[in-house]
Amino acid sequence: MANAIKDDDDAITGINVTPLVDVTLVLLIIFMVTAKLIAGHGIPLDLPKAATAGTTQTMLTLSIDAHGKVLANGEAVDDRELRERARAALRQNPELRTVIAASAEASHGSVMHVVDAVRSVGAVKVAFAADQAPATAPAR
Repeated sequence: MANAIKDDDDAITGINVTPLVDVTLVLLIIFMVTAKLIAGHGIPLDLPKAATAGTTQTMLTLSIDAHGKVLANGEAVDDRELRERARAALRQNPELRTVIAASAEASHGSVMHVVDAVRSVGAVKVAFAADQAPATAPAR
């Protein structure tokens, strides 16, 4: 009969953390998705000056249209000006990142010419911009 008597002094000795982990993972996924959406939209700002401010990432954006015309940060340039701008940007920041946005109709040769011009002055961090393709049905 000793087992039939309920003892009210028993304390809960374990905490179930499964719901906490589930909620945390859901919040993490939500933050990751929204951060990607927010990071894609840049707003030009006139930032205040501070002596203790860190350096921001510097990028040289190069665009190549269907006819092979090259624009550096939105301004048309020839080969000599392209090299000068890349060289000046590298002097300003040795960790310069170059983003090349080429038209789908641009020739491979014109894109490689721009890559060679930028790499010849020492810019080695080169990335290519692309738009996300619409989702298509899987091939059968």
